[in-house]
Amino acid sequence: MENDLYSYSPITEREPIVWPEGKKIAFYLGLNIEHFHVGVPATSSSPLTAGFSPDPMNHGWRDYGTRAGIWRMIDLLDEVGLRASAITNSEVLTAYPQIVEAAVERDWAWIAHGQTNSILHTGMGEEEEAAFLETMMATWDAHLPARPQGWLGPALTETFATPRLLQERGVKYLLDWTADDRPFALNVPGMISVPYSMDVNDIGLFVGKATTGSQYEEMVMDQFEVLLSEGGNVMALPVHPFVVGQPFRFKYLSRVLKAITSHPDVWVTTSTDIADHFLAGEAAKSEPAAAAA
Repeated sequence: MENDLYSYSPITEREPIVWPEGKKIAFYLGLNIEHFHVGVPATSSSPLTAGFSPDPMNHGWRDYGTRAGIWRMIDLLDEVGLRASAITNSEVLTAYPQIVEAAVERDWAWIAHGQTNSILHTGMGEEEEAAFLETMMATWDAHLPARPQGWLGPALTETFATPRLLQERGVKYLLDWTADDRPFALNVPGMISVPYSMDVNDIGLFVGKATTGSQYEEMVMDQFEVLLSEGGNVMALPVHPFVVGQPFRFKYLSRVLKAITSHPDVWVTTSTDIADHFLAGEAAKSEPAAAAA
């Protein structure tokens, strides 16, 4: 079965994107802020108790992110002048109001991340998913000035109907399809894909692997240096407060962010601003053709 969501387009046949002020690369921090249900298996630091209900070892580890890890991360983002792209479950808005207040105060960009990371979208029927999205959007509408413009499914899960259902509810970009180093148009009118990364994602590097903090720093900087040298790319750095917010890893995140955000050729931005810039460029390309017609 072919993927009808987007068409094949090699990066060599597309012009590098021109970023604001002639910057060579766009960089955003994808800060995953998640709510997990007690007694439901989820991302775990130890498989020994991952199937238990309750599971104090792993649930407490996940809760560390919202209770402690995110607050040291907020201090770091303030220090380097970086607005987070807040990839957030809608249940976070009611479960952790202090985090939402801090994010709104800092004008972070919001990316819808489902209701909770304890419920995935895979296998939902269309009517079920539509109702699920309506409930989620109602929560956003009740707590924030505007709905999120982007989407990352819990554990990057979608159904084949998800992009269209999201577009009908005002979402204009997806992060789920990690197929490119640049934004690209989807075959759903008005929808695009913005790069995300599983390869420098702290979950993939640290959970279940023996990656050290210094190795994480080296990998992230290697990713950055290659994308920068090519020009016109996006670098996404996905992080989770319960993973890289741990003290022994946090010092390496701090080093990485200070190095990247201080580089003169980097547009330090959000995933939403990247989407807006790309869509504006695509609209500008179509104007001469429309005028000629």
